[in-house]
Parts: sequence; C-alpha cells; structure tokens
Amino acid sequence: MSDGPFDRRELSTAELRERLRAAKQAVGDERREAAIQRQHDDDKLTARERVAYLCDDGSFDEYGRLAGPAPTTPETQDWEREDAPADGVVTGLGRVDGRPVAVAATDFTVKGGSLGHTGGSKLRRVGGLALRRGFPLVFLHDGGGHRIQEGLDARPYASGGDFVFQTKLSGWAPQVSAMMGPGFAAPTNYAASCDFVPMVEGTSTMGVAGPSLVEAALGVDLSKEEIGGAQFQTAATGMADAAYEDDEACLDAVKAFLSYLPTNAAESPPVDEGWANPPAEAVAGLADLIPTETDRGYDIYRAIEGVADRDSFFELKAQYARNIVTGFARLEGQPVGIVANNPRIKAGTFDVPACDKASRFISLCDAFGLPLLFLMDVPGVLPGPDAERQGIARHSGKVLFEVNRATVPKVSVVLRRGYGFGYVLMAGGRSTDNELTVVWPTAEVAAMGIEGAVDIVYGDEIDAADDPEQRREQLVREFINRTGAVRAVEGFGVDAAVDPTETRRWVRNTLQRSGTTHEEEWPPKKHGINPL
Repeated sequence: MSDGPFDRRELSTAELRERLRAAKQAVGDERREAAIQRQHDDDKLTARERVAYLCDDGSFDEYGRLAGPAPTTPETQDWEREDAPADGVVTGLGRVDGRPVAVAATDFTVKGGSLGHTGGSKLRRVGGLALRRGFPLVFLHDGGGHRIQEGLDARPYASGGDFVFQTKLSGWAPQVSAMMGPGFAAPTNYAASCDFVPMVEGTSTMGVAGPSLVEAALGVDLSKEEIGGAQFQTAATGMADAAYEDDEACLDAVKAFLSYLPTNAAESPPVDEGWANPPAEAVAGLADLIPTETDRGYDIYRAIEGVADRDSFFELKAQYARNIVTGFARLEGQPVGIVANNPRIKAGTFDVPACDKASRFISLCDAFGLPLLFLMDVPGVLPGPDAERQGIARHSGKVLFEVNRATVPKVSVVLRRGYGFGYVLMAGGRSTDNELTVVWPTAEVAAMGIEGAVDIVYGDEIDAADDPEQRREQLVREFINRTGAVRAVEGFGVDAAVDPTETRRWVRNTLQRSGTTHEEEWPPKKHGINPL
C-alpha cells in the first residue's frame, strides 16, 4: 500500500488505525505471495519465518517494520515502501529459551537481500541495544552485501560501515552469523567477528567477494561454491563452524549454541537441569581406550563420551583442523569447553590451523565463563620448513597466550603423550595456573618423543655398539620407563595419577570446588599483545 500524500486531519482515529494495519500488512509475507513462493521453491524459509522459528512463540517485537529505502536511487521515492519493504531487513528483540536476544535477518525476497542505508541503520539499532543491555546478537544472512545502487554516491557512503558495536560486543555477549543464503561481502564481514558461524549446505555462501568481482579483479572464473560454499568454508578455511542440511537444522544449531553460553559475560552459563550421566559402558570403556602400541590411534570421542554428560557434546569446527577437537559439553548440567588432541589425525600434533582453532575456542570459553577441560595426547608442535614459513612459532604462541590469559578453571588430563611444547599448550603440569592436572596410567610425559630423542642424543653410541639395533632398543625402553604416570607424580609436577574410569569424578569435584570468585593478579597494563 502506498502511503502517498493525504490530509490525516480529515481521517478519524479508526481510519488512521486501519491505515496503519494496512501498511504493516503490505510489507508482510502474506501480501507478497509470488516472492515468498520463490523463496520456498528454493527450499528456504523467509526472513520472518526464520525469526519466528528461532524465537520463542510470541516473543519477537519487530523494529522498523515500516522502514523504507533511502531516497538515493533513481527508481525509488521515500514513500514507496513496496519497492523495498522494511528495506529488506527484519530486525527486533525476542527470546530464545526464555532469554533475550537481538535478531537481524536479511530478506532475500527484497532486492536479493542487499543491505541499504536504512537497513544498515536497523542493524546498528539492534546491535546497539544488544550492546547496551548485554543481549546475544544473531544475524540471519541471506543476501548479497551492500546494495550497490545505494553505494555509488560518496555523500552517504563516505561515513563507511559501522562495525564498532560488534567490536564492543565481542566477549560481552555472544554473536552469531547464520549464513542461510548468499553471504558474500558485508555478511562475511559481520561473520568474521562472530562467535558461531553455521551455514546451510547447498544454499549458503560466504567470502569477501563473489565470483563476478573475483573474475573482474583477478581474471579467475570460479563458481560460488568453489569460492565460498559450505564445504570450502567449513573444511578448508574454518571460517564457518558447521554446515547443516536445511534452515531448520541451522536454526536449531543456533539455539543449541546459545544454550551453553550466558546471556552476557556478567552472568553465569545456564545449567541444564535435565542432565544425565554418561552411559555406563562409555565410562567402563575408558579403561582400555588407549592402545598398547604407542603409535596407534583411537577414537578421542570415546574419551569425551565417558567424561561428559550423556549426549551433551556440541562440537565446533568439526571439519577444520581435525587434529584438534573443540566443543562444548556439560558436567552435571554445567557447561564446559573441551579441547582434545585427535590421535587419528596427524597424531594430534599442533599445526598452524590447529593452533588457530584451539586459541580462538579457549578465548571464547574464557570470555563467557566456561571452565576448560583439556584431554591430552600430543606429540608436540609440527616442525619443518613448511610449518615455519606459515609462522608456527607465533601461532603456537597464540595458544599459550590464550591458555595463560584464561581465568576460568582449567583441568588437564594426560591420556597418553604429553610431549614438549604441546604439553604446555594443553595446560599440562604447572605450565599454567590451572586447577588440576592428572595423568592416566598410559601417560608418557617427556620433552619429546623418546625414539627421536634417543637417536639425537645417543646416535654415536648406538652406531658404535656391537648390535646397534639392540642398543637402541635398550635405550628406548629405559627412557620410556622413565616417562610414565608414576614417575610424573613423583616430583609433584602433576597432581595425581588416576584410573581412567575415575576421570569424570575428579573433573566434576574440581569444578565444583572452583566456583568461588578468584581474581588473577595482573600488572597495571591496558592489555596483553596477541602473538598474531
């Protein structure tokens, strides 16, 4: 409905109310059947349907429903809301699982979900409210970035975009960018500052620029999936945390993610009162989880299953840097963050991607008060010229920086190998101010792998022996026997050696005793300097 010139003084209150109702209806889904059908034909929910699915029934209040596009384009006038209803962005405040949340959903049925000047103002409005009151901020992206026809004018564009609210919100309240359709350019820029970035498989994309711009700038012809598809962004870059089969599954993941975190950093993480103990067979299975052969892998997820509450593990970036496993879980309903080496992928070694993945996750958990549980089986940090060229020293330093900066309770469990700097990065021993370090009977703690160390230190002696192979084996056996659990406890470098089936009890008791407030002593400085 056009809200063209009329004399409102000639209308009754009832007529004004009717005009308001009609104006709201005109920009809703029910009056745009063809556009909505095209969205459904692409197996996508509309922006308002997504918001309704995410938020508790009846809890969402839409801000700016009648906002119109800025009158800066040749084809629009300031009263023609039909051209871009709500300026293509649904914004407002609602509740998810009873807790407040700010939401902004771009509407692909309106100018391809592009972001105009008015739409940008709406984003800043709800972002500012989230910042002021400490609400989680959820973006539901389905659009092509900044609206080009509104960006070809220096007067409005010279002010640039406003991302300050995201920077201030970081670590204060959770931020989510769900990529549910095209997401090149502006949506990706928002996502880069977010704590959780899910995608929809086969539908969504993300990246700093789409295929057309890439070809124009670089002369490279690539598809949108090659540049920014869900598989690429989850497995190759780690920019996205996970890909889901459809909109509903993606939104369910957003709800699950938020369920582990407090509304903001001033509150405590929510407790799940419906928690259940891990399956008895999962706990019993810890006893023989570690293979006798030290070079064999095993399923690290079995270790998590035997320690955490039943079905509580929520993994982040499962397809990226798979040599390290990161995710949320619960212990008797209390959320915790888990960092675990994966011995089946690169033997659980820290390479550059694993360092980046672990350090960011540790920072996330610390910001929102989730205790950290490290499940260690690490042969060290990846050496070699390729790793050095990628900056492995600084990237591993970032992990150490985040581990030592974290003030939440930290517990480290040495399942098998705790070698070299990797032992430090996994919060082993007294290398960080943690609450507990325990070792399993299968633990091996040393400066580096025994066989490699023997070859370096005793190479000449081995070569001079009558039977070099036998002498080498003797030395390896001798030093392996000095790296075990009992030896690790003798000097009180760790707190205890425990039976694997007792791990959950030790971790639970430690975290229960760590609930009192503890302020770390830091020098009078503005902030530490991130190694990266």
